[in-house]
Amino acid sequence: MATVPLISDEVASAEVLAVFNDIRETRGTDFINNFWRALAHDPALLKATWERLKVVMGPGTLDPLTKEMIYMAVSTANGCEYCVHSHTAAARAKGMSDAQYGELLSVIGVAMQTNGIVTGLQVPVDDVFKA
Repeated sequence: MATVPLISDEVASAEVLAVFNDIRETRGTDFINNFWRALAHDPALLKATWERLKVVMGPGTLDPLTKEMIYMAVSTANGCEYCVHSHTAAARAKGMSDAQYGELLSVIGVAMQTNGIVTGLQVPVDDVFKA
């Protein structure tokens, strides 16, 4: 259960509706997910978060599927159930296959394991790896 009520279009301010409409237009959907509806309690944060996400997840040198898969990995590491679900759905919509999903989970799993080992051992970083 959310810690704040989710803002519906019917009670949203004009500022919030402008962001919701930009999300709809940019994503080509009428659906506004619960994340945005919760953020709508703070219109400035809603707008800033949407603008940043739109830039970062928009066109760039990484393809959209790769960006979604990175988002899934970080969300898994951070334990964000909502983001794991929403970005898995987005990755599937962008063409992620079951095989890619399985491979991604394997990479996440081995990275978490080796991160834990190297952190526990406090292994010094090799000079050749330092920028």
